[in-house]
Amino acid sequence: MQYKDYYQTLGVSREATADEVKKAYRKLARKYHPDLSKEAGAEARMKEVNEAYAVLSDPEKRAAYDALGRGYRPGEEFRPPPDWDANFEFSGPGFSEAADFSDFFAELFGRKGGRGRDGPFGRREARFEARGEDHYAKIVLDIEDAWRGATRQIQLRVPKLDASGRVVLETRTLDVQIPKGVREGQMIRLAGQGSPGLGGGPPGDLLLEVHFRPHDRFKVSGRDLLVDLPVAPWEAALGAVVPVPLPDGSVLKVRIPAGAQSGRTLVVRGKGIPGNPPGDLELTVRVVLPPADTPRARDLYEQMARELRFDPRASSGG
Repeated sequence: MQYKDYYQTLGVSREATADEVKKAYRKLARKYHPDLSKEAGAEARMKEVNEAYAVLSDPEKRAAYDALGRGYRPGEEFRPPPDWDANFEFSGPGFSEAADFSDFFAELFGRKGGRGRDGPFGRREARFEARGEDHYAKIVLDIEDAWRGATRQIQLRVPKLDASGRVVLETRTLDVQIPKGVREGQMIRLAGQGSPGLGGGPPGDLLLEVHFRPHDRFKVSGRDLLVDLPVAPWEAALGAVVPVPLPDGSVLKVRIPAGAQSGRTLVVRGKGIPGNPPGDLELTVRVVLPPADTPRARDLYEQMARELRFDPRASSGG
C-alpha cells in the first residue's frame, strides 16, 4: 500500500486552517471536475482531490491522519503502526466511504469495527434526534487487566477546531472500570459520556473498544491463552510436572506426558481468561537442549550418541 500525502494533494501546509483547506479544494475542483475540465486524467485527479478533502476537512480524520507522523513520501510503501489510532475519541458510528477511495484511505478510515458496523471514521448522517451522539475510542490494555479486572485511568485525545480553524487535540481523563474476563474487541460502555443531547435530551454514551498489548509470553485468542512451554529433554522423554506462571501471579502445575515431542499442544481446560465459561490454557511444548559448553556436558552427549543409537531422521521418515 502506498502512502498518500493529502496536504501535498491539496497544495496546503500542515498548518492550514479549515478555510484554507476549503479554498484549496474549491480551486482544484474547478480545475479537475470531469464535467468542466478538458485536462487529461482529470477524473482520476478529481478523485484524489476528493479523497484528500474528505480527510483534511474533517477534524477527526485529520487529527488521526496527522498522528501517523511526518517523513513519509508520497508513493512510499506504507503500513500504519500497530494501534496508531488508540485513545482517539471519535463521534458517531459512521458509514463507510472507503469504497470510493484508495486502499490507503480504506486501511485508515474504512475498516470494520468489532461493533457490527463501520468504524468510527466514516461519514455521519445529518439527522435530528433528542439523544446525544455516541462516541467511540480504542483502548489498549494489558492481559493482566482482563485476568483480574482493574480500574484504569484512560486519557483520550479529542480532535477539535480552535478559533482560528486549526485542528487541536484536547485531552480528557476518565477512570474506567475494566471488567474481569474482558475480551479482545469487547465494548465497554460509559453511559452519558458521549455528545450532549439535543433539545434537553439525554447525552450519548462513550464506547471503548478493548485491544491487548503484545505480551512477552502469552497470546490471546478469545478467552484462550496460548503460551510456549520450554521443557528439558529428560522432562519430555520421562514425563514431569512443571510450573507454569499465570498472568495473575499464580503458578499452575502442569503434567508433561512421557514421550512428549516438541510442538505438541497440551490443553488445560478453564485456565485461560476468566469468564462464563472461562477460556482454556493452550501450552505448546518446546524441547530445549542444554548447551554442550563444559567437558562433562560433552561427555554426556557423547555417551548418549554411543548408547542410544537414535536417528531422528529415521524416526520421522526423513
